This record gives sequence, C-alpha cells and structure tokens, in this order.
Amino acid sequence: MPNTSKLIRPLVHALHAYVPGEQPKVKGLIKLNTNENPYPPSPKVIKATKAAVDGRLRLYPNPTAQVLREKLATLHGCAPENIIIGNGSDEVLALATRTFVEPATTKRSSKSTIQYFWPSYSLYPVLADIHGGAKNVVPLKADFSLPSVAELKRGKKWDFNAALTFVTTPNAPSGRGYPTAELDALCAAMKGVVILDEAYVDFADESAVMLALKHPHVIVSRTFSKAYSLCFQRVGYFIAHAELVAALDKVRDSYNVNGLGQIAAAATLDDLPYYRKNFRRVIASRTKVTEELTALGFTVLPSQTNFVLARPPKFPAQEWLQKLRDQKIIVRWFSAPEVRDYLRITIGSETEMAEFLRVVKRLLKA
Repeated sequence: MPNTSKLIRPLVHALHAYVPGEQPKVKGLIKLNTNENPYPPSPKVIKATKAAVDGRLRLYPNPTAQVLREKLATLHGCAPENIIIGNGSDEVLALATRTFVEPATTKRSSKSTIQYFWPSYSLYPVLADIHGGAKNVVPLKADFSLPSVAELKRGKKWDFNAALTFVTTPNAPSGRGYPTAELDALCAAMKGVVILDEAYVDFADESAVMLALKHPHVIVSRTFSKAYSLCFQRVGYFIAHAELVAALDKVRDSYNVNGLGQIAAAATLDDLPYYRKNFRRVIASRTKVTEELTALGFTVLPSQTNFVLARPPKFPAQEWLQKLRDQKIIVRWFSAPEVRDYLRITIGSETEMAEFLRVVKRLLKA
C-alpha cells in the first residue's frame, strides 16, 4: 500500500490553511466574530429565492451569470464584459492568482510576486502559498494607514512591478478607510495588476470603483456577503478591464456560481433601498459602540466597516475573548503581533450591541 503522505505535494504539506471565523454550534450565543450583516435579506430576495426552488434545480445555472452581470453593469456604469462573478469574492481572488502570477522558481521575480500590505485579509498569504507564488509583505503605517508612493519608494521593499498586488480598502482587520485619491496615486505608480478589495465598502465614506474603469490594470473586488446578507449563497465579483475579465474567464470553473445565488443576488439589486437603510443602521450602531467603548477606556480605531478594532483596558485582549465567551458573546482575536492587543468586534443588531455593552460594563466592574 502506498504511503498516503507521500502522495501529497510538498507545497501542500507546508501550507497553513486559512482559518475562517468560528461558526459556533451552541444556541443563544451573540455572534460578533465573522462580520456578517445582522439584518436578514430583503423579503423580496427571500421570495425570489424560494420561488426558484422548483424543477429548475435539475438544470445547470447560467454559466456566466449573465442576468446578474447585466444588472451589476448598470449599477456601476460599465459593460457586462467588465464584470466576472465568483463563488464569493474569495473565488475571484483565487482566480486572479492563477491568471496573473507565474509560480515561483528558485529565483524570485516580479512576475511571480504576490504583494500585499500587512495586517490585512489573512487569505492573501494562503492564496500565494497555494499557487506557489513569492510573497512580498509590506507593513502598513503604525496607525494602519497606507504609506504614500514616495514613502514606498524610500522604503525600497515595495515592488512596483509585482505581478499582483492586493489592497484591502477599507482595511481589515483595522476598519480604516482609504481616500480614493491615495489609492489612485498608488495604482498609477504600479505596473502589475492591482486588486482593490472593497468587501466592506458599503459602510465606508468612499468607493474606488471608478479606478477599475480608469486604469486598465486595476480590479475592484466586491461581495454580496458583508453588506447584502447573502453569506450563505456565496456570490462575489470583479469589476475590471474587459481584457482582464476575459483572461479570468478562461481560468474560471464552468457553472461556478449556483443558480439560487444568482437569483438572490439579482433580486438584491432590485431592492437596494432596503439595504441602504440597513447600512445606515449598522453605521449608527458602529458610532454608538465606538463612543461607549471609548468612554469605558477602550482604544477604538476609526472604522469604515461593519466592525471595530478595539484595544481593551484592564485585561489582555485574549483574556477578554474568553471572558466574553463565558458570557455567550463571541468576538475575534488575532495572534499576529500587530493586532494581538486588540479585539475585532462585528457590529450586530441594536439589541445585540446593547447586550454586548452591558456585559462589558459588568466585566470592567468585576
């Protein structure tokens, strides 16, 4: 019998898999750890999805999600040829690594380089390792803001010729938003493909989607998960130059987005006022939570997302993680040295955040 361990590529043996936020099985928990929208999809979306559960389930879905692409093109003022849909934005991010990056050889080159700021979305290094790309990791400034192009040139670590550069905007896990003008300057200085990952942009002051239509090497990544309450359906997309989209489409799996997800996402775009009301609710709760935590002695970073990154008083952050869990509240803690002193707290419903603050006050008095 063969040794199964020897059947696996050494690259895979060495991988450290992406660790998603915990999905607890215990009932009654307040779940503030995975940046899900606390409010349900529009009733119209639920109705449209339920109506599609019929004999169509035996059929393959539209392979290119044509209806959804057309609706998104109208929303963003571009052509359907500028849009590609994925099984969540994670899939299209993975497609980009396979489309634009040469696997690394013994000698590193810009063509094999996947570049990103840190701290950032922890999937990026996993995608690089799976593909066998060379990673170029450049730290954000101490306040998690972007270095300017001039600062990047002086630092000499940034590769302006990198095959693929990821920029999370607004940033995760800090929540900090980046002005479009800063992003434009960075994109203009780059020679390779730049992906502006706007997973949280609906809670932000600005969107950089115009840069995907201005620069032929810039892609904007979006998702229906964070703002549009469709995590369960897994729908994301890129906005990009038609030639980049066509190249990505060659690498895309056939029928990569399930039919119910396509219908749910298309129905979402038909009821945007419902979602924009929910965005305002989340932003209002974020402001209130930030103010109250600050008054309690937390250091809360400015956020343009549906979460806040907060350094707690009295106990270390990891100890707070357990104390909150003991009270049936789950938040996220990261061990990376840049953020290990902080908790990432998803903004839940008004009721959930009121209970969270009540528990925090009680723990501070204990």
